[in-house]
Amino acid sequence: MADSQTAEFKSVRLLGRIFLTGDIELKSGLHIGGAAATLSIGGVDNQVIRDPLTGRPYIPGSSLRGKLRSLSEKFAGRPQNFSIGQGVQIHVCKTLADYRTCEVCQVFGIPGELEASSPTRLLVRDVMLREDSAADLLALRTDLPYTEIKWEAAIDRVTAAATPRQMERVPAGAVFGPFELVYSLYEPGDAARFAHVVRALELLQDDYLGGQGSRGSGQIRFINLELKTKTPADYGVDPRATTPAAAADPTSTLPATATDVTAGESATAADATAGKLGTLADLRSQLDARLARLTAGG
Repeated sequence: MADSQTAEFKSVRLLGRIFLTGDIELKSGLHIGGAAATLSIGGVDNQVIRDPLTGRPYIPGSSLRGKLRSLSEKFAGRPQNFSIGQGVQIHVCKTLADYRTCEVCQVFGIPGELEASSPTRLLVRDVMLREDSAADLLALRTDLPYTEIKWEAAIDRVTAAATPRQMERVPAGAVFGPFELVYSLYEPGDAARFAHVVRALELLQDDYLGGQGSRGSGQIRFINLELKTKTPADYGVDPRATTPAAAADPTSTLPATATDVTAGESATAADATAGKLGTLADLRSQLDARLARLTAGG
């Protein structure tokens, strides 16, 4: 006997991936907080998060991704309608109709139990301190290993009494990397939506990462950028070869291997550095041309 309540299963197919890598250069000191109970190293009030294996500061992927999402929500003017605990509100589309017009939720994802649930497109990995920067910081003999102590004073608005406080920061000039953003394509429009990721990076570069940004910390710059792609064929089997939807798939114009997104063909030894873009301005100019070809190919 047929079950009248049979669930409708969703079909998800990976069409390709875009990989953005590069380095994060600190233009001012960076403070991303860690847990004092586990990171106590000398009585600092506000400690940075550190890799428990190396003791070096790092940038959690969650911090970078969360800031990109927050700036994207503000840029788009999305309502803060979903609580993620401790009074923190973010934007989440709760209906399929809203989701279809929201670039934020399509790129960054929504909770799986909601009507518009769909795979998250953007993955952001943790970013470690580069080896050369770690060596430079040790040679400088900073206040603490790899970090400086910034002293500030909280001023009583009535009595003008000052209360000193400490904040640990990774000094300006340090470089973290390589960072890696992995953007997965599940439907024809996803390739064009990668432009929203680039815009979020531009917004962040003009804002700040981590804490105490209004007091000078967290200014960063993205450098040494490189953009590559993969199609299903790069994973060994190309399902598009036997899928009717392949004819309408704009990612068919992506290179056949993980190579330069600014070129329409596979890379050779002669253009092994073709994927290197440099700055966000370079990425933006190259990406526009690439997306135009994807649109034409679709």
